[in-house]
Amino acid sequence: MSTGRERSSVSANPTPAMSQPAFVSPTAPTGDVVIRTIAMPADTNNNGDIFGGWLVSQMDIGGAVLARSTAVSRVTTVAIDAITFHRPVAVGDIVTCYAKLDRVGRTSMTIAVEAWVHRYTTESQQLVTSGHFVYVAIDQTGKPHPVKR
Repeated sequence: MSTGRERSSVSANPTPAMSQPAFVSPTAPTGDVVIRTIAMPADTNNNGDIFGGWLVSQMDIGGAVLARSTAVSRVTTVAIDAITFHRPVAVGDIVTCYAKLDRVGRTSMTIAVEAWVHRYTTESQQLVTSGHFVYVAIDQTGKPHPVKR
């Protein structure tokens, strides 16, 4: 017999609490090629995919190439504002990092970096990781100095 006080555990609008929109991959990279390499077996994680830290390292090196040419001096990475792993990277994939200058401050630069792969089984490129890296121009003693513009 119902008392009218029972609560239903089924919501009238059943959406998962952590639902996110599906990732839609862009069709072409943004920015200039700054580094290209092949993912090797030594760089795999325990799942057999390429270790995310290796990929972030490649992206950081690629972003530093653009930062260094922009600042016309040494640079150092001070932050990674965001990084998103869209898809895994497999052994044998050709990884290409593209970088685009997003912002220049007095001593810092924010650079968007995308990692794309050419899978050895296909001719198309796929975006696998994207992020924003912040670099600071430094002098020979390691102290920040203004970015040369």
